Amino acid sequence: MASSSTAKRIVFTGGSGKAGRHCIPYLLSKGHSVLNVDLAPLPHPTVHTLKADLTDSGQVFNALSSHFHLSHYENPRGPGGVGVQPPDAVIHFAAYARNLLVPDSECFRGNVLSTYNVIEAACKLGIKKVIIASSETTYGVCFAQGDVDYHAFPLEENYDNDPEDTYATSKLCGERCARSFARRFPGVDIYALRIGNVIEPDEYETLFPDFVKKPETRKRNAWSYIDARDLGQICDLCVQKDGLGFQVFNATNDTITTKEPTAEVLKKFAPDTPLSRQMGEYEAPLSNRKIREVLGFKDVHDWRKYVKV
Repeated sequence: MASSSTAKRIVFTGGSGKAGRHCIPYLLSKGHSVLNVDLAPLPHPTVHTLKADLTDSGQVFNALSSHFHLSHYENPRGPGGVGVQPPDAVIHFAAYARNLLVPDSECFRGNVLSTYNVIEAACKLGIKKVIIASSETTYGVCFAQGDVDYHAFPLEENYDNDPEDTYATSKLCGERCARSFARRFPGVDIYALRIGNVIEPDEYETLFPDFVKKPETRKRNAWSYIDARDLGQICDLCVQKDGLGFQVFNATNDTITTKEPTAEVLKKFAPDTPLSRQMGEYEAPLSNRKIREVLGFKDVHDWRKYVKV
């Protein structure tokens, strides 16, 4: 539980989705209060869901300056004549989550415009911390046509990202918006998380065994993953870490999703891809070294705790 000095008021967009519904409980466990902004409700007794179209900038400005709960109407009036305090942070996960959910043009429009609107509103409302969801797909292989190689391993944040698909391109545009606003508004921290393949607790039984048994199927995800609960930890670490300006962080767990060591897997399934540095014996090819070194991330939910090998 966070102390009163570190507990934050957080607006979380897309909190009803696969990642958000695990991140929000983690944030609550750390003492934060959360308003969920989503089109679908989050079945949580203490978290209110405010429905909003994030491609409408007016709705976004209103959502980021809203009460968190009906009970907050009991608060005394503040200097501005109302009892609404601005949130301390915004975590923006709402998006079309991949290609082929809607036509490509709508995927691009919705993802880019909503991210722009959230960042703009946060900055202009004086909110000093914004965390946005980028994606592993920006490394250019996940939704590439055919069998495509990565430029080099490990995949780290200084990679020359050159995806060809619409979803990944929309996420790179979001990163560029974040960088632009962080430069325009000094003192605002905007962190973009390149989130790996999100795994919920039940999926260690339903999905993960095939990841381990069939490594040839996992190249598009770079043989990497992020436990949804550990993603909650990353969100909390981002909220707590101030003063970094614009940053990109890979959001993955520590280890590769195979029984075999990393070097052996890469030699077998990506023989033409060079290494830019020596890697750990079981280091995930989509490396989380930066979040470990900069944010202090600790891998709690290693897949080997849940899957028999």
